[in-house]
Amino acid sequence: MKYDDTTIVLPTYNEGKNIGKLIGMLLKSYPNISVLVVDDGSKDMTREVARKISRLYKNVKLFDRSEEGLERGLTNSIVDGLLLSRTKYAIVMDADLQHPAEKIADIKAALGRRNKIVVAYRAEVPGWALFRWIVSKSLIKIAYAVLVIRGGTRCRDIFSGYFGTETAFFKKVYLKNKQRFVGEGYKALFDLLKCIPDGSVKIAQVPYTFHVRMAGESKASSKQVLALFSSFLR
Repeated sequence: MKYDDTTIVLPTYNEGKNIGKLIGMLLKSYPNISVLVVDDGSKDMTREVARKISRLYKNVKLFDRSEEGLERGLTNSIVDGLLLSRTKYAIVMDADLQHPAEKIADIKAALGRRNKIVVAYRAEVPGWALFRWIVSKSLIKIAYAVLVIRGGTRCRDIFSGYFGTETAFFKKVYLKNKQRFVGEGYKALFDLLKCIPDGSVKIAQVPYTFHVRMAGESKASSKQVLALFSSFLR
């Protein structure tokens, strides 16, 4: 399978301990794939590591959002990365090594079958703390109800941070629905799904095991939960 028509979008914030290893895995496993690191003002070595690698490989790029003076936020970073992508397909994944890179092949294959969106869903989450599991499941149920009421597209993991899309399709949907995306939030896929009428496009799903974070810290916060509720209302 060829990967020169695919960009991996990596939104980052303080992932200096992980980003080099992840990019190395991607370049080794998927020849000619493009990698776009979208950094949201990291305070560690994330940008320095990404910039160093980009000098060695022309298919690795760094977009430093802090230099552009842009409003911070994970969804903002993901949207910027997808808008900047110049390949036919784009795949969004976290840079913390919790999303298995080997699933990119399955996501790309599904995109090649004319699916507009391919969602990697968390089939297993070993070691997930009970409190976090309860909070996550509760929010997912509320969000799923919002999609049902508003007639949005649904899938098994509407909060997944690991998904692929046809780049032109995403840009078209986003440009028509900019105001419905909560940039400071952290559920870009949910914002995308609520803008797509249910049954209007082909969507595929790929199962994976959500790994335990090996380095760095989770960025989840109460502020992001409030942003999520804001997304429910848009």
